[in-house]
Amino acid sequence: MDKELNPELYRVAQEKGTEAPFSGKYANSHEKGMYRCAVCGAELFSSDTQFDSGTGWPSFTEPANLENVELKEDTSLGMVRTEVVCKKCGAHLGHVFNDGPADKGGKRYCINSVCLDLDKGAQNGANY
Repeated sequence: MDKELNPELYRVAQEKGTEAPFSGKYANSHEKGMYRCAVCGAELFSSDTQFDSGTGWPSFTEPANLENVELKEDTSLGMVRTEVVCKKCGAHLGHVFNDGPADKGGKRYCINSVCLDLDKGAQNGANY
């Protein structure tokens, strides 16, 4: 990885941390575009799949590009969860849960804002 990460991004993306709920820049965002990995720029989530989960983190029903997202078992903190990782650079992004909107597949990709950069010029992935 050539990019120097700020301390918060390093803590979350490389040390598998979590930002405080309702503190991230995209926790309540309604802007349109494509969310990219803040570490490597990989296309991750479209704003079209973002929804307000009330949890304090940006939530999505599905990744925009399955080739850029990897799911891994996470047994830290005494529980079993599914970790969401950027497949291109290995950055920890958040977790996926089975309590999302039932009409959209039932998944909630709960992602740390610090791990995302919103590309506002990429409406619905149309530029790709």
